[in-house]
Amino acid sequence: MPDLQQLIENSRVNESIANKLFEIETEILACQSSQELLQRLLELIKEKFALTGISLLLAEPTPISYLLGVKLQSSWHQNNSRQISAAALKAFHPDNKPLLCNELSSLKPALPQPLLAGAESVALIPLRLENKLFASLLFTDSDKSRFHPALGTLHLEQLGVKTSLCLSNALIRDQLEYMAHYDRLTGVANRRLMESTISEELVRQRRYGVPFSLLFIDCNKFKQINDTYGHDCGDKVLTYVAGQLSQLIRENDHCFRYAGDEFVITLAGQNEKEARAVADRLMAFFDNNPMPYQSQKLAVTISCGVAQSKGQENMDELLKLADQDLYRKKSVQFS
Repeated sequence: MPDLQQLIENSRVNESIANKLFEIETEILACQSSQELLQRLLELIKEKFALTGISLLLAEPTPISYLLGVKLQSSWHQNNSRQISAAALKAFHPDNKPLLCNELSSLKPALPQPLLAGAESVALIPLRLENKLFASLLFTDSDKSRFHPALGTLHLEQLGVKTSLCLSNALIRDQLEYMAHYDRLTGVANRRLMESTISEELVRQRRYGVPFSLLFIDCNKFKQINDTYGHDCGDKVLTYVAGQLSQLIRENDHCFRYAGDEFVITLAGQNEKEARAVADRLMAFFDNNPMPYQSQKLAVTISCGVAQSKGQENMDELLKLADQDLYRKKSVQFS
């Protein structure tokens, strides 16, 4: 093929690649979270460039402390992301450039083997945040000539930079959303999200007549724990209680940190009798499972007040009823 024709053909190929990258960038800019961005990005790249496979390799340990705080919750992300040692990832990108390879024997020891099934060539594109290498996009293809060391990497570099920038913005939004709705110490939802959830449950209860109850919980003798062991221990107690409560309730129930050592649990579809059974079960768990602390077991117990909505109460009135029930319980228990 004459040189001019080759240049024209190369220009067409480059224009096609640039257009596909622009289409991908346009779509992922509209994503509202890091999870949504990663899923859409991988789907679009695989589709538009007809790849055999695509995955996200995450450095372990991550150099970005807040990275993917959502912990790749969805099954889709768990299936399409893999962890790789930070040292191995750095070895792939010593110059922060994409790695193209069609002799895979040298890569197999470092890459999870299922990712290379059916692959004859691969491309690894580095992703960086805060000037730190935290991940790599892995493209695989069954064509041995698809990715080879002599191929230019400009478009892949551009894709890596744009992906990193978009992901950085999405992660910042994730962090702001998390800080607005979750308690930073315990990790459970905060009072702001509690108010929204209870309001929605009350509307649902009035509209469909389904029962709705909540628990008002506090830690017994929490001030004594703080005074005896210090506030660091007190923080560990709150984290322990919040974590156990979250694991002990149903998936469609929710735990919130109300204030200090007080927590609220919403029980969708449960009446007062059922709610009291839940309260008894939670209190029994803490009675029988002291918190490991340093070289000892620290007794951490809770008390629970219960209130069921009758359809007339607003959120504040319902919380007050549960708080009053809690106060009565503690008055008898510690009198």
